[in-house]
Amino acid sequence: MIDPRTDIDASVGEALDAGLTLPAEWYSNPEIYRLERERIFARSWQYAARLEQLAEPRSFVATQAGHVPVVIVRHQDGDLRAFVNVCRHRGHLVVQGEGRRETLQCPYHAWTYGLDGCLRAAPRSDREPGFDFDQYSLLPVQVDVWGPFVFVNPDPEAGPLADVLGRLPSVLVDTGIELDRLRFRERVEWGVSPVNWKIGIENYLECYHCPVAHPSFSKLIDVDPDAYLLESEGFVSSQFGPLRASANGDKLPYEPHGEVTRAQYHFVWPSLTINIEPGPLNLSLDMWRPVGPHELRGATDYFFGADVSDEAAREIMSFGAQVGSEDMALVASVQQGLDSGMVPHGRLLTSSEHLIQHFQRLVYDSLT
Repeated sequence: MIDPRTDIDASVGEALDAGLTLPAEWYSNPEIYRLERERIFARSWQYAARLEQLAEPRSFVATQAGHVPVVIVRHQDGDLRAFVNVCRHRGHLVVQGEGRRETLQCPYHAWTYGLDGCLRAAPRSDREPGFDFDQYSLLPVQVDVWGPFVFVNPDPEAGPLADVLGRLPSVLVDTGIELDRLRFRERVEWGVSPVNWKIGIENYLECYHCPVAHPSFSKLIDVDPDAYLLESEGFVSSQFGPLRASANGDKLPYEPHGEVTRAQYHFVWPSLTINIEPGPLNLSLDMWRPVGPHELRGATDYFFGADVSDEAAREIMSFGAQVGSEDMALVASVQQGLDSGMVPHGRLLTSSEHLIQHFQRLVYDSLT
């Protein structure tokens, strides 16, 4: 068994450079998963909430950054703030759900925090000599906003969100995706899937499998390698797929003609994917949340232009759900194959799968 404390070395990086994949054991090893929680998800920017949920002073949203419980608040002064949503007393979650509150009170022993995170009350603490309220504030979490989307980062020393997004905001603007025109329509929870999170992301990052595994998608989008473009830069990987010339609306999954003229699929490190389908103005955000070496939980937030009908939105959502269902069957089979241990490394075709190579290099660099 790999002991990552000693065996994550240059040979893995050299294998990645040669077109091999991460070791198969990295998709099931509990120690690798522990390191990923510590060195990736506890140190990265992750989509956490919608800005509209925090529009009013004293509003709050309890959410997650990977495995880290987070609460985001709109302070009375109008600023957004975020904290680790874990009581400094005994570790109970301080709040759940969303709403508006004057304070954040843990339901276990009523330790009470202000919206600035400072401990305001701790019953019976007056009986403890030297008890210092200033030592037990909620732990701070970075928070930032991109359009209608709120991101958090548990690492207070991490660089800004803009460094992670890179050119992505301007790419959306240049292709006519105006975030301020989007309106939230619905969240769909995925439930738990018995796969490692990396397998799901890697499947997302290539369309080499599309002609075989996604017949409805391939009927709509031109997946020919000369037409379907792949780009990676920094912490973002992107795919651009034009409509097929024959996509005239007959026997297609939905009517694809509208102001969005080509599909876009973006990955933002470490666990956000952004889908824009051809047709009326639309955008969806997929949140991939590992809950164990072999368990993945997620959800999708769907946004549409205000003038998009419920019927058109439902058709696009159904299209995405169908593709997602096909993908989940694929990744479950990959997990089974990797768990066999019989193929220690896969071999990528880097002309079609170089976004996977880029992703795996980010994983390797983060863990080392």
